[in-house]
Amino acid sequence: MTGAVCPGSFDPLTRGHLFVIEQCAQRFSELVVTVVVNPAKQGMFTIDERVELIEQCTAHLPGVRVDRWEGLLVDYLARNDYSTIVKGLRSSVDFEYEVPMAQMNRDLAGIETFFLLTEPQWAHVSSSLVKEVAKLGGDVAPFLPEPVYSAVAAKVGR
Repeated sequence: MTGAVCPGSFDPLTRGHLFVIEQCAQRFSELVVTVVVNPAKQGMFTIDERVELIEQCTAHLPGVRVDRWEGLLVDYLARNDYSTIVKGLRSSVDFEYEVPMAQMNRDLAGIETFFLLTEPQWAHVSSSLVKEVAKLGGDVAPFLPEPVYSAVAAKVGR
């Protein structure tokens, strides 16, 4: 197969994200994990910190690189000559949210979206929930790759 783009905010990167990235890295000759910037959201990590953490967590995966983008994702794909987006799904809620975007991307630019189910053990894990639990003193180590866990612990003062 050819290359694909795996977009997200990745604030922070979870083990569920990493599972999807690892699976896609086996199926595409090149995978670009793209941190999509949403200026309306204030993240726990800066964009540069997210990129660095993802690079650390994916260093073992040949053909994976990390990039950033602000704007319409289809514009990123067009500018970089990609035609495929890959997204991880945890549940039917994710499916209901992602399908209209996938259809819009197809209509706007002929971009196809491939969906990959995450492992059931990560289906309840979201970046938002991890941040909330960490800020309230809960142990989020099982849900995060080690470099990300260390960074989250430093942010919340542990």
